[in-house]
Amino acid sequence: MPDDWPAHPDRSLQLNRMGSFDWDLVTGLMHLDEAALDVLDTDPGDYDGRPASLAPRVPPAEATRLDALVSNALKSEVRNYGAYFRIRCRDGTLRWTHTQGRVMRGPDGRPFRIIGIVRDATEELSHSAERLGLDEERRRQTSVVESTTAALAHARTVRDVIDALGDAHGLERLGSMGMVMGLVEAGRIHLVAEGPAESFVPGTRYTRIDEQYPMSEVVRSLQPLFIESAEEFAGAYPDLWSKISYMRVSAAAYLPLIAQARPIGALGLLYQDKDGFAQEERNLLVALGSSIAQSLQRAMLLEQEHDLAEGLQQAMLPRRIPSVPGAEIEVRYRSARMGQDIGGDWYDVVPLPGGRVGAVIGDVQGHDTHAAAVMGQLRIVLRAYAAEGHAPATVMARASVFLHELDTERFATCTYVEADLSTGVLQLVRAGHIDPLIRSRDGDCRRVRVSGGMPLGLSAEFGRLEYPVTTVELDPGETLLLCTDGLVEQPGADLDDGIELLGSLIRGGPAELGPLADLLCGVVDERGGDDDMALLLLRREIADAPQGGGRLQQHVAPGDPEALVAARHMIGTAVRAWGARERTDEIELVADELIVNALMHTDGPAIVTLRVLQGTQRRLRVEVEDRSSALPRRREAGEAGVSGRGLMLVDRLADVWGVESRGSGKCVWCEFVVA
Repeated sequence: MPDDWPAHPDRSLQLNRMGSFDWDLVTGLMHLDEAALDVLDTDPGDYDGRPASLAPRVPPAEATRLDALVSNALKSEVRNYGAYFRIRCRDGTLRWTHTQGRVMRGPDGRPFRIIGIVRDATEELSHSAERLGLDEERRRQTSVVESTTAALAHARTVRDVIDALGDAHGLERLGSMGMVMGLVEAGRIHLVAEGPAESFVPGTRYTRIDEQYPMSEVVRSLQPLFIESAEEFAGAYPDLWSKISYMRVSAAAYLPLIAQARPIGALGLLYQDKDGFAQEERNLLVALGSSIAQSLQRAMLLEQEHDLAEGLQQAMLPRRIPSVPGAEIEVRYRSARMGQDIGGDWYDVVPLPGGRVGAVIGDVQGHDTHAAAVMGQLRIVLRAYAAEGHAPATVMARASVFLHELDTERFATCTYVEADLSTGVLQLVRAGHIDPLIRSRDGDCRRVRVSGGMPLGLSAEFGRLEYPVTTVELDPGETLLLCTDGLVEQPGADLDDGIELLGSLIRGGPAELGPLADLLCGVVDERGGDDDMALLLLRREIADAPQGGGRLQQHVAPGDPEALVAARHMIGTAVRAWGARERTDEIELVADELIVNALMHTDGPAIVTLRVLQGTQRRLRVEVEDRSSALPRRREAGEAGVSGRGLMLVDRLADVWGVESRGSGKCVWCEFVVA
């Protein structure tokens, strides 16, 4: 540290309301006298001698510009520098400040110290044009810079930044007749904006940084370039001038766009009928360039983060939807508009044995890459449980247990639908998710009220793994719609109102599934896309609708009461759907007896199959398969017996029944004549 540090300022500085600073570059300490702290509106107790402690007073854009200015002064041979910059007072207002510094160097030319002054320049910059030359034009340009900076604060993409510069005729108010902007990409400058359109110069879409162009020069030097006459432009850049001379450019300002001490691009402003740049105007343009650079870097980072997050999300979703006989399926996914605001929304379609299909829609809590990662694991697990043949309620309960056992605090909402397209029987299970909708053949739309359980993860945590099954019928030509809340939620609106609005959109939408899905996604895009959204549409095709009945199969695992209840629901709904309503009770009772016998007297699962047989008489056939080769036998139950009546009931209620060997097991079947 120098022996005379800190320097003692001239008393005349204090009399003129100027403060002084002495910056030791070796230790990094900067001494500010009382007057300087007053200019910077900083309490002495809040300043620890390090420039970083002034961060609350200096806005980030101004700090970046000052850092670049001082850095360039230290690297070059200049001994003095000066700049106007704004500080944010403790009451939140902004005011202008001016600083001048002198760089002191040792015998080897290396800088070791900066001594300078700071002063309040607010009154100076607000004085009349007669006293300081800051005329009404300067005031107007200051207003343009401030309004442009405010607009840039909302920019979230590179296109937003470009649009903010062009909106409200900002360039015209700055006096500029044209603008060019380029971004640094792999040693080249990529021109991303030019205006007006006729100002584009062929061959300059991509230029090397080492070429003789103004934007290349400011990127190399990190210094603004002000060209004050056509002659100066033509002499310094003859090749470029020969291509733009027809535009009658009389002056130009090229500004390096610097973020975190590295160039990310350059901005060029072209002028007509202009003969130079006053110092105040240069300062304003440099401040504008600094603000643009910060907004541009923020936008580029947001775009990169969004691309990364969306790529992860897309990798977790199914790459293709399987072809399902008897169904037309459309799926859509829309990520949140920008940033890492993607979430765990997903859809899935799972082919199941017996011509059935599982449809899944779900949403993991949160909007980040962790939510997407959890979603990927949950989707695979739920798919595996469904493909194993478990009943819908069992699939949901096991998925909840899996999520609870993961090392995460996230929960998920979900709806799982098992559909038999030959009969139209849908078995729906809902875990805290929004209700599905069904669109009829005539375009009407209704909400399906599905009895629900707790969200996945939470139901396991609280020991409430019961998921009731709701059974409905999907007629040929009808469409099931499953979606996440990003499609129905709107700021300040009730969820039920959002579902009603969705229903009205479906009623008035196109009949084709693809255009309908695109329409609904377009509505989300128009809202701004603040949340991600998944959509699944499943239509039961008319051409493949069974004539007079079909085939339905259900897997019932031992020790799984939910699967047994689901099988009963399926049987009753299918019998009624096939027009055998008058024999529903008999068929349900017989099928239940056969299933229970298979589960009680064998070690494996039971597979129940319902089918309609056509012939001289229309018959409904019930088959229950198990893995045991032992044949069933009738037993006398006795007056007080509680078992032994199963086959007697089958014999009394069914029109015909029998037993068939099936490889390693057997099948007990019975038939009912139906109208």
